[in-house]
Amino acid sequence: MKKAFFICLYLLLALAPAAQQKRPVYVVYIGNSITQGALIDAPEHNAPPAQASRYLSGQKDIDLRGFSNQGVSGQTTVDFLPAQQTRFPKVVAAAAPFAADSGAILLFSVMLGTNDSAIRGPNGAPVSPVQYYTNLKVLLDELFRLYPEAVFVLQRPVWYSPNTYNSAMYLKAGLERLVSYAPELERLEETYARLRPGRVFTGDTAAFDYFRTHYATDLVPEDGNAGTFYLHPNAAGAARLGEFWGRAIHRVIGQLP
Repeated sequence: MKKAFFICLYLLLALAPAAQQKRPVYVVYIGNSITQGALIDAPEHNAPPAQASRYLSGQKDIDLRGFSNQGVSGQTTVDFLPAQQTRFPKVVAAAAPFAADSGAILLFSVMLGTNDSAIRGPNGAPVSPVQYYTNLKVLLDELFRLYPEAVFVLQRPVWYSPNTYNSAMYLKAGLERLVSYAPELERLEETYARLRPGRVFTGDTAAFDYFRTHYATDLVPEDGNAGTFYLHPNAAGAARLGEFWGRAIHRVIGQLP
């Protein structure tokens, strides 16, 4: 009996360090004004990427070593295409020092599509679902060429009110197009499951419905050409969106070998 006790104690002590080991992670967030933290005070601390990173830092199995917010207002998937040489070089510049830490996970959290869905205004809009898929695949393929071990989490774009119309026109047709992008994210995950298994995942899908029902408390009311519209998270909404993203990223990291 005594011998069995010491064997169990030895096993517990031997396994304890492994159980407590944290996975080193860097995150690059790619997106538009929602990712950037437009209309939020101190976005460097309160935008969704900062909130998601704060959530990850609080997880016992994560060692978050750094993150970069590459969200820029008005951007579409077209703006992030490597051939455009506008946003893509900045993403690479942000990721390069993270990739130099060879023992860490380099993860890209991508939420694009809001501006792609517009009827007119942003670069390339309106972007069809098929072109949306193609643009994201071109972006991911080039990032994979540079960072073969990278991991991608594709976050679903969030809801906006069907009367959204600021300098760009979105309206009901835009919202319907935005909804049509969700299956394309799933198709990307399926495609890369064959091409690069365990590297590309759909991330959050719950925030869309959350903001559809909580727009009055979590989105900023903005004056537009078709009345008061709701598009950008306020401080509370950014915190909530960051948690949605953080949970999705944490889930993905837990699936990695």
